Amino acid sequence: MKQFFRGGTIVWVVLRYGLDELVLTSFQKPWLRLLARIVSVGRDLRAPRGQRLREALERLGPIFVKFGQVLSTRRDLMPPDIADELALLQDRVPPFDPAVAVATIERAFKRPIGEVFEHFEREPVASASIAQVHFARLRDRNGQRHEVAVKVLRPGMLHVIEKDLSLMRMMAGWVEGLSADGKRLKPREVVAEFDNYLHDELDLVREAANAAQLRRNMEGLNLVEVPIIHWDFCHPEVMVMERMNGVPISQVDRLREAGVDIPKLARDGVTIFFTQVFRDGFFHADMHPGNIQVSLEPATFGRYISLDFGIVGTLTEFDKEYLAQNFTAFFRRDYKRVAELHIESGWVPPETRVNELEAAVRTVCEPYFDRPLKEISLGMVLLRLFQTSRRFNVEIQPQLVLLQKTLLNIEGLGRQLDPDLDLWSTAKPFLEKWMLDQLGPQRLRRELRDQLPHYAKILPALPRLLHDHLQRHSAPQQQRELLELLREQRRTNRMLQGLLYSGLGFVLGLIVMQIIVRVRVF
Repeated sequence: MKQFFRGGTIVWVVLRYGLDELVLTSFQKPWLRLLARIVSVGRDLRAPRGQRLREALERLGPIFVKFGQVLSTRRDLMPPDIADELALLQDRVPPFDPAVAVATIERAFKRPIGEVFEHFEREPVASASIAQVHFARLRDRNGQRHEVAVKVLRPGMLHVIEKDLSLMRMMAGWVEGLSADGKRLKPREVVAEFDNYLHDELDLVREAANAAQLRRNMEGLNLVEVPIIHWDFCHPEVMVMERMNGVPISQVDRLREAGVDIPKLARDGVTIFFTQVFRDGFFHADMHPGNIQVSLEPATFGRYISLDFGIVGTLTEFDKEYLAQNFTAFFRRDYKRVAELHIESGWVPPETRVNELEAAVRTVCEPYFDRPLKEISLGMVLLRLFQTSRRFNVEIQPQLVLLQKTLLNIEGLGRQLDPDLDLWSTAKPFLEKWMLDQLGPQRLRRELRDQLPHYAKILPALPRLLHDHLQRHSAPQQQRELLELLREQRRTNRMLQGLLYSGLGFVLGLIVMQIIVRVRVF
C-alpha cells in the first residue's frame, strides 16, 4: 500500500509540473506535439521547462535530486536551459529551517549550541538533498580556535528514502520477472547496491571516516585538498570539519581570471580519478561540481578541494586489475584482448566467440579515438556498449555501477573545463605505469616487504612444525606408504625388464635372420 501511494505521488508530481508535456514536446512528430498541447489544457505551465523539472525533482526527494545532479553535468545530453537549471540542485536545494539545524546539534551534543561553538552562522552556506552546511567557529580541548563547516542531516530523510527504495525494489522485481534481459541486468542487485550507499550517506560519522581515508590516500599527490575532521564534534547527524576556502569549479571564468591553469586543472582531475580508482580502490563517487572547489590560497593554489564524502566507491584487487587491463588494452586499441578479458572474467558466456566480440567492441570504440573530449560522449559510448552487451549476454556488474556514474561525472566536468582535453592520451600513461607497478619487480618487492613480518614469525618455528608433521604420521602409516612405494617400484622394474627382453629378442632375431640369409647364399 505504501508503494502504491508513493507511486501515486510521483504521478501527481509529474502531472502537477507538466513533465508529461515536457517529454511529448521533445519529439518531432506533429501528432505528439498536438497531444502535448491537449494534455496541457487547464494546467498552468507558464514556468520555464527547466524550472519545472528542477522543482519536480526537489518535490520528489533526495533520490530524484541526485538523478538531477548527474544530469546537470551532462551538457552534451541536456539542452542548455535545462542543464543550467539542474545545476542549482548541486548545492542550492531549498534549505530547511535553521532552528531545526540548531535543535539537531543540541540534541546530538546534549548541550546548548553556545557551549559547542563560539560562533554559529544560522544562515546555511550550502544546502543539498541530504544535508545542509553552516559555518562556525569552535575552540578545541587545547584552547585553539578553528574556523569550521558544520554539516547537519536533513530531518526525516530515512523515511523518505525507504519509501523510494521500496518502490525501486518492486520495479526491479517487475523488470527481472517480465523483461527478457531481467536476469542479465541484475536490477535487484543494482538497487541493493544503491540502498547501501544511500544508507551510508545518512550516517555522517561514516562520511567523516570516508573523508579521513581519502585525505590519507591523497597525501603526497599535491593535487587535491581534503578537509580535516574534528572527531570530538562528530555524530551520526552532525559532522564538523575544517572550513575550506575555494572557488566552485563551475565558475571557470573566475578561476581563469585568478590565473588558474584550466587545461592543467582538467588533466589533474583525470589523474586524481584514476589514482583513487586504480591505486587505492577507494574513490569519491559523488563528484558533481557542487562538491568540488579550487583553492586560490598561495600554498595550495590551483589544487582541487573535495567536499561531501557521503558516497564513496570501493574496488577489490580483482576488480582493479581487471579494469586496468581492460582500460590499457582499450587505449592500445587491442580489442581482441578486451574480448578475451570479458570471457576470462566470466562476464560473457564461455562459448562466446572472441572474434565476434572483438569486432563488436571495435565497431563501437574505434570512431572515438584521436578526438578531443568536445567531440566524444562517453554517455553515447556506454549506451552503444550497453546495446552490444545485450547481444552477447554480458552480465551487469552491480559493484561497478558507481564507477560508471563517476566516470560520467568526470567526463562532464572535464568537458566544462577543457573541451579540447584528450581523455585517452591523458589516462594512458597513468594506466601503463600502474600496470608496470602491479606486474613488475616493484610489486614483488612490495609484497616481500609486506610479508616480511609474517615470514620472520614463521621461520624460527619451521623445525618444530616439521617435527610435528612427522609425528602426526604414525609408523604403521609410514610403513604402508613405503610398501606401496616398493610395490610400485617392482611393477616399474617388471615393465622395464619386459621391454629389455623384448628388445634383446628382436635384436637376436635380426642376427639369426642375417646368418640364415648368408648360409643360403653360400
